[in-house]
Amino acid sequence: MTDNIPLQPVRQKKRMDSKHRGGCCECLRCCGRREPRPRSVWLGHPEKRDQRYPRNVINNQKYNFFTFLPGVLFNQFKYFFNLYFLLLACSQFVVEMRLGALYTYWVPLGFVLAVTVIREAAEELRCYMRDKEVNSQIYSKLTARGTVKVKSSNIQVGDLIIVEKNQRVPADMIFLRTSEKNGSCFLRTDQLDGETDWKLRLPVTCTQRLPTASDLLQIRSYVYAEEPNIDIHNFVGTFTREDSDPPVNESLSIENTLWASTVIASGTVVGVVLYTGRELRSVMNTSNPRSKIGLFDLEVNCLTKILFGALVVVSLVMVALQHFAGRWYLQIIRFLLLFSNIIPISLRVNLDMGKIVYSWVIRRDSKIPGTVVRSSTIPEQLGRISYLLTDKTGTLTQNEMVFKRLHLGTVAYGLDSMDEVQSHIFSIYTQQPQDPPAVKGLSLATKVRRSMSSRVHEAIKAIALCHNVTPVYESNGVTDQAEAERHYEDSCRVYQASSPDEVALVQWTESVGLTLVGRDQSSVQLRSPGGHILNFTILQIFPFTYESKRMGIIVRDESTGEITFYMKGADVVMAGIVQYNDWLEEECGNMAREGLRVLVVAKKSLTEEQYQDFEARYVQAKLSVHDRSLKVATVIESLEMEMELLCLTGVEDQLQTDVRPTLETLRNAGIKVWMLTGDKLETATCTAKNAHLVTRTQDIHIFRLVTNRGEAHLELNAFRRKHDCALVISGDSLEVCLKYYECEFMELACQCPAVVCCRCAPTQKAQIVRLLQERTGRLTCAVGDGGNDVSMIQEADCGVGVEGKEGKQASLAADFSITQFKHLGRLLMVHGRNSYKRSAALSQFVIHRSLCISTMQAVFSSVFYFASVPLYQGFLIIGYSTIYTMFPVFSLVLDKDVKSEVAMLYPELYKDLLKGRPLSYKTFLIWVLISIYQGSIIMYGALLLFESEFVHIVAISFTSLILTELLMVALTIQTWHWLMIVAELLSLSCYIASLVFLHEFIDVYFIATLSFLWKVTVITLVSCLPLYVLKYLRRRFSPPSYSKLTS
Repeated sequence: MTDNIPLQPVRQKKRMDSKHRGGCCECLRCCGRREPRPRSVWLGHPEKRDQRYPRNVINNQKYNFFTFLPGVLFNQFKYFFNLYFLLLACSQFVVEMRLGALYTYWVPLGFVLAVTVIREAAEELRCYMRDKEVNSQIYSKLTARGTVKVKSSNIQVGDLIIVEKNQRVPADMIFLRTSEKNGSCFLRTDQLDGETDWKLRLPVTCTQRLPTASDLLQIRSYVYAEEPNIDIHNFVGTFTREDSDPPVNESLSIENTLWASTVIASGTVVGVVLYTGRELRSVMNTSNPRSKIGLFDLEVNCLTKILFGALVVVSLVMVALQHFAGRWYLQIIRFLLLFSNIIPISLRVNLDMGKIVYSWVIRRDSKIPGTVVRSSTIPEQLGRISYLLTDKTGTLTQNEMVFKRLHLGTVAYGLDSMDEVQSHIFSIYTQQPQDPPAVKGLSLATKVRRSMSSRVHEAIKAIALCHNVTPVYESNGVTDQAEAERHYEDSCRVYQASSPDEVALVQWTESVGLTLVGRDQSSVQLRSPGGHILNFTILQIFPFTYESKRMGIIVRDESTGEITFYMKGADVVMAGIVQYNDWLEEECGNMAREGLRVLVVAKKSLTEEQYQDFEARYVQAKLSVHDRSLKVATVIESLEMEMELLCLTGVEDQLQTDVRPTLETLRNAGIKVWMLTGDKLETATCTAKNAHLVTRTQDIHIFRLVTNRGEAHLELNAFRRKHDCALVISGDSLEVCLKYYECEFMELACQCPAVVCCRCAPTQKAQIVRLLQERTGRLTCAVGDGGNDVSMIQEADCGVGVEGKEGKQASLAADFSITQFKHLGRLLMVHGRNSYKRSAALSQFVIHRSLCISTMQAVFSSVFYFASVPLYQGFLIIGYSTIYTMFPVFSLVLDKDVKSEVAMLYPELYKDLLKGRPLSYKTFLIWVLISIYQGSIIMYGALLLFESEFVHIVAISFTSLILTELLMVALTIQTWHWLMIVAELLSLSCYIASLVFLHEFIDVYFIATLSFLWKVTVITLVSCLPLYVLKYLRRRFSPPSYSKLTS
């Protein structure tokens, strides 16, 4: 087979799991912490602990009080750039090496460090205040003295904590009691695992039976729990009550847990705290925050190393031309200090201040309100993103399900024809009101051709019964809860379920006339359009699982005794269960292409004998010890044959506003989008189609589930044969592929126009980001809105958090925070592009400014017998890079090549930046040549035209240098801003005004002569005019892409 992948399995690669904070033994050992151990936790007695536990505090800070200053200074001086200037400043304490006043070296360095320290301190303070807000949330704790208030940070292992509805769970707990009558509660876990499905949790049976919550303190009981780990989907433990006869022992599983960062969706619960602080599941699935260093800063650091090499070469040449006479090694050091301006210390200051301006501009942009810049060190990263990794739920979608279509095979009902469905239901229940509806339906079923009303009714009744939704009644201020529940008050009813899809379906059946009004463990009540209550007994429920991809329910109609088996599920599994038909596959495909989440609904009528036979076999299978799940599945499958196909339902997860145009903009900008979600494969695929992440013309390759190396190898070969198709893969298959064929898989995935990874754990998301960085060397941007996205956001080169329904955890941990996904387009296309291009122009101009004066120094030393004597001293050298040229040069941070509207309209402009052309070795070399040309012209011109005294050379050359820099700024600017004009005039005014005080260096009387003016004018024109001509010719005959859009 020519297209096979060579079998090159990866050897024992270190997995992501070994790098989680708090989750790995290696990390604990090197940090001096003890390894985690299983624990016995006594209810309400935190003092009875068998080991030390961490405090329950959330900490997202990079430094603490003691490590802040050393940490910031280390991060600054680990760069060659800053270390060089530190050594340079320190060398001036040696008398033989001193070339001028100490302040000329220490003041600029001190200013750079002060700006950095202040900026880092401000960010750390903001981070501290955010953490303090979370740690200060108040909860109720059960104690012997009654209920007391306690801060989240003061909660300890063993405390009994009361958590109200819609309140965040503060620590990992075992569920002991609930106020709900059905003895269970729902959890919202989207902050933890990204899934929007509510999770059903069950309390410990022994504690739920106690009369009151305070009785928890009267019993002698404890929980034995496994050691802390990162697995959020599993838990092993036991509950023991010692003071009962005999002692009670209950096994505990994930169903009995309340993990931190989840939210209670129903009732009030009481739990005992098991894990706190760094041992929380949510914390162990989060990476440590790291100081992100922009690619632009690394490139500038590389250029400074090149400049240092040039500095050393120039110094050696100067000494070599002296034939290494006398103490030549001392001369080398003096020349190194003399030409130190080749590496501009003001570069770091200008770039850091530029970043602050970019951050301010982003925050002030009225087109993206609410945007927050939390890391002001990397705005240039936004201009060079190659891979965008996004969460699905709450980021691309609103997490709001809307029923869109009911398809019966011969007819389909959309939103615009729901009144027709309503009339069908109304007609069924009003034709013969004296007869029960089911009898009517049964008599119609005997006819050869049933009426359309009957078909619609059967479909809607199936949808109204086949689910796990529970109606809950709450007080609305007018009607109390008990009365509302007794009279099925519509205004007080809310639906609770583990899936928003099911709630959407039940809400739709209510809108067309068949309302779910009551449900408990054994019965369901529906209300007909006429107000009659229809009672059904639940005989069996077969819940939805990711393996079966379907759910079923067997109910008995109380009015007729008829037993019916209803089932709904994904089309891929239901196609083999329902009776043969010629429309199911085609219509499922049509609805899926519209981005709808399709469910197939079917039914099967059972006789009493058939059900009794099934129940006997089902109970027997459930009692079996070996292969229980397999035997149970086999018994259920015996019913799942030749079922009657009733209908298809189409539900849409509403996309965020303008998601489609935003993704199209990003795609046109050359950015590849990967969707990483914890949701189901079918859901993720539907959303990818609906959002046009996968275009209509692209094929989708669904990577089948693989469990070993051989299967992975075969599936990768099958995938390799596909061309220009999007990839959909589950987290389990991804893990197997990365274990054995990491290199091959990433190579193939990176060639795809889009990738969808479903059922992804938080740590897997971060791992994918890191692999993309390592394999491609390109910049990544991660976007998410939940706590499960934090690791991915922190791992990416640029993390963007969306403030949404899943809280603020992601936005607080991100570098940039936005309120809607559509704002990402403007953030990248406009602000990212401008930030990168402005910093590139600013850095190269600052380097040009320093190289000009260094070239003049080199020419001066060469002419005067290679003497290590400075051309400009004292204030002249400091003033040149500060008040004389700082404002015009820094005003380049306001420059832009195109208007923001044009940048959004033509995202292809962004694609040019991905190659790094604004700051490359080519552009750097061009600016070096310009600097050498201008420095040489100014110095040689001054030497040729000077009068009798040396001070005249200084006056002519320095004035020409200042004017040249101001004119070069004007030449570089593409769009003038009024502040740029002010900066130019202000700098020129400052120089003219300061001449009065510079009599020590410049002859004041000489600069007032006509001779001085014409000489300066000639030198300045010769240094600048050729560059203006070249710029005009280039724009005339080889214009850049953006100029074609602005002309």
